[in-house]
Amino acid sequence: MNILIIALLVALDQAVKLWALRFLASVGSIPVIRDIFHLTYVENRGAAFGVLQNKRWFFIVLTVVIVSGVMYFMYKNKGMNTYLKLSLDLVVAGAIGNLIDRVRLGFVVDFLDFRIWPVFNIADICVVVGGMALAYILLFKSEMLEIQEGKR
Repeated sequence: MNILIIALLVALDQAVKLWALRFLASVGSIPVIRDIFHLTYVENRGAAFGVLQNKRWFFIVLTVVIVSGVMYFMYKNKGMNTYLKLSLDLVVAGAIGNLIDRVRLGFVVDFLDFRIWPVFNIADICVVVGGMALAYILLFKSEMLEIQEGKR
């Protein structure tokens, strides 16, 4: 587990969301590339694609359980492959970024709007990229799952 990577990604996510709350919320949407990419303020009270709306406590408890489990696994298995660690760091950072929003605000701040996809944020990018990297490792690079002895 690389606490520095996780902390930096969470800080970036929260800083940009703070900007969105302070500035973008009052504006609504700013076209960056008209009809292709906009910065659009959205309060997401559900999960990906807005599913399970208003299940705040479910998401808080689920996130705490998953993040705790992943962090415990990473702590106990210090000899993990660097790419496996990084993929888990990304997932943890993204989960924590959105967890902070749910606890503090009651919703997740989304603002990246490509018009053909639901609006999302930096934390979502971390979870998706980390999850895709983890899936790739699990499916195609099983040798990266081996834990080096002596580093447990």
